[in-house]
Amino acid sequence: LGSYKCLLDPNSKAYELYGTREIEERHRHRYEVNNEYRQELIEHGMRLCGVSPDGRIVEMIELPSHPWFVATQAHPEFKSRPNKCHPLFRGFLKAALDQAE
Repeated sequence: LGSYKCLLDPNSKAYELYGTREIEERHRHRYEVNNEYRQELIEHGMRLCGVSPDGRIVEMIELPSHPWFVATQAHPEFKSRPNKCHPLFRGFLKAALDQAE
């Protein structure tokens, strides 16, 4: 239910965490990045790091200058388990621990 493919930018934190270019996550598209603002967002430092296979829908964004700013339309909690933490949660926890040190 709600599983969509997403292509990750190989230079992104998301790609580093997932370890692959194509992922599938569960979500619904009730809200989207307005494509009219894509270039302006990029010019102000945002990385549009995950897009739908046809490139029309922004699925994930990052701020590379921030220790941890990764946003997704997906629901990683649906795929995370106590014995197999979702890559985004694992990355968030690592970034938090790094900042605490």
